[in-house]
Amino acid sequence: MGISGLVITFNEEKHIEKCIKGLQEVCDEVIIIDSNSKDNTVYIAESLGAKVISQDFLGDGPQRIFGLQFCGNDWILNLDADEFLDTDSYHFLRSKEYLNLPYDAYSFRRRNFLKDKEINYADWYPSNACRFFNKKTASPSSQIVHQHVIATNMLKSKMHLVHYAWDSFHHLIAKKNQYTDWQVNEFVNQGKRAKSFSPVFHGVAAFFKAYFFKKGVLHGIDGVTFSLIQSFFSYMKYAKILEAQREKK
Repeated sequence: MGISGLVITFNEEKHIEKCIKGLQEVCDEVIIIDSNSKDNTVYIAESLGAKVISQDFLGDGPQRIFGLQFCGNDWILNLDADEFLDTDSYHFLRSKEYLNLPYDAYSFRRRNFLKDKEINYADWYPSNACRFFNKKTASPSSQIVHQHVIATNMLKSKMHLVHYAWDSFHHLIAKKNQYTDWQVNEFVNQGKRAKSFSPVFHGVAAFFKAYFFKKGVLHGIDGVTFSLIQSFFSYMKYAKILEAQREKK
């Protein structure tokens, strides 16, 4: 039984070659759902033998769900373009051990990198994400941002992905800001509300969790920095919800 590699892309020419070649080590097909990239993503993907389908961006979950219909296998390895299998994950998938196990989905621990620096503290690790599942009984959720896989029997494994998510603090902050915008839109559309104290409560709680409980305190100024980033964007998410509520009135 084969594996279909599925990746959603937009302007990913920096990572797409490495991503596809990594998938081809364990997959017998690679499907790219591209949101009208303006760079060389599509050209590179097609030159490497991947099948590319163009689709206006529907949101994180819906875009992945859309791609499932083009996958010829039941088992789906659905990485982001900036995610790569670590050695333990390659070994597991090549061994086909999953065929003899009762699970229909596998969550991986992500090793997050800011440029070449690994951030394995302050609530940035293990950053669990399900990226391997059987589409017969499991599927991405329909969330617009930060989707998760809905499965019958998921294993929260100790296997790893390497995630080269950000080139700089500027890039990190821009992406976090975009994600909070998407989350706020989704929350407002679902009728969820925030109270006046929600930004402060969630911001402070996020800092204490990252700095004291997730070992940020052991990493000097970097521990403070990455704990504050977690705190700030937790604060801003709820501040943006309050702003949206006021505008709606």
